[in-house]
Amino acid sequence: MSILLNKDNRIIVQGITGHQGLYHAEKMFKYGTNIVGGISPQKGGEWVLGGKIPVFDTVRAARSVTEADTSVIFIPARHATGAIYEAIEAGIKMIVCITEGIPVLDMIYVTRICKERKIVFIGPNSPGIISPGLAKVGIIPDDIIQPGNIGIVSRSGTLTYEALLSLRNENMGVSTCAGIGGDPITGTSFIDILKRFESDPNTEKIVLIGEIGGNDEELAADFITKNITKPVYAYIAGLTAPIDKKMGHAGAIVLGKSGTADNKIESLRAAGVVIASHPEELAQLIIT
Repeated sequence: MSILLNKDNRIIVQGITGHQGLYHAEKMFKYGTNIVGGISPQKGGEWVLGGKIPVFDTVRAARSVTEADTSVIFIPARHATGAIYEAIEAGIKMIVCITEGIPVLDMIYVTRICKERKIVFIGPNSPGIISPGLAKVGIIPDDIIQPGNIGIVSRSGTLTYEALLSLRNENMGVSTCAGIGGDPITGTSFIDILKRFESDPNTEKIVLIGEIGGNDEELAADFITKNITKPVYAYIAGLTAPIDKKMGHAGAIVLGKSGTADNKIESLRAAGVVIASHPEELAQLIIT
């Protein structure tokens, strides 16, 4: 069993005729993801991926024809907010936004509306979701992951890839890998995914990958203490990050003592989480 994504999801790609959208749509399609259409204004009526996927001008038109329930967004930041609102108004139930750098104020409004309408919003600045052997939405490489019983939730794309490869090298697999995004405001939190992993019978262990900035990891630690019965392992990046300087993701900035890697590690360790010193160590800690 997977959380969030399986073969039954009917997926559209917003921005499918752009370079990134088309490239990753082909990767998703080859993996077996049920892509039913793409969106590209003024290109409705065209077909992509060798004539297999129809292109529509609007999300509403695509949903009317295909009954799509999930959208993945490959739209530049200056237009991404509009694309998200279009998906919301068309009745899409899960939106995965790969785009990085969308204005924070826009995301405050978007995330509020999604919560009010009970829409699952992943991102922005997310690598996506993958349910190994079933489907993937986003840019997570599928050749470094195999099916298994470990659930992964992460703020970082590249660190996630390192962890996935280390697990595969030890012949361990994953139930679902979810990238919640590295921007300051995201639609889905660690806690949202942890809840799903706790109730998923096929997820037996959980890996959390965090980084400096914000207090999501501290909130997750408190939730783990009170609600999670499964073993949790974590890696937190940024132990050597300087104060008041943005590092990597837009959300990865330490202000005073808030958001430091040390504080996050201390909180997680107090919650009984096993802490890795580097991503590759996660597999070894799970084995032992």
